[in-house]
Amino acid sequence: MMRLQINGKELTIDGVADDTPLLWVLRDELNLVGTKFGCGIAQCGACTVHLDGQPVRSCQIPVSAVSGLKITTVEGLAKGEQLSTLQQAWIDHDVAQCGYCQSGQLMSATALLAATPDPTDAQIDSAMAGNICRCGTYGRIKKAIKAAAQAGKGQAGKEKA
Repeated sequence: MMRLQINGKELTIDGVADDTPLLWVLRDELNLVGTKFGCGIAQCGACTVHLDGQPVRSCQIPVSAVSGLKITTVEGLAKGEQLSTLQQAWIDHDVAQCGYCQSGQLMSATALLAATPDPTDAQIDSAMAGNICRCGTYGRIKKAIKAAAQAGKGQAGKEKA
């Protein structure tokens, strides 16, 4: 039996091998299916989650390595029905097309804004470089991040990115 801290809750899993990738525990054991399987080799970013606030690729992290760490998935960004500022910006700027990469994109952008509340274009490009969007919505992604940063200026301390 293993206890995991996910999206602010302590959850217990049983019967999972220690080397099972966190991605599959989230999706198959806990039914948190917002985190997507993309490439399986940590190159596309679709499986991005946060471990203690840092974006990581869950397809390559064994579940045994996350014990005691705070795990946040895309499902944990909203507070109940209230979307995060970034999630709302995503909608406002029509970022998603197919939507497959969006959870990973949101997780990387959330970490960026938490560390750099008013990022430059270069900082956005650098932080988002590991997330691939096959639909090519990179321009809208950047606009949404900038809009969330602007909106966040008036909310400093009110919302965790």
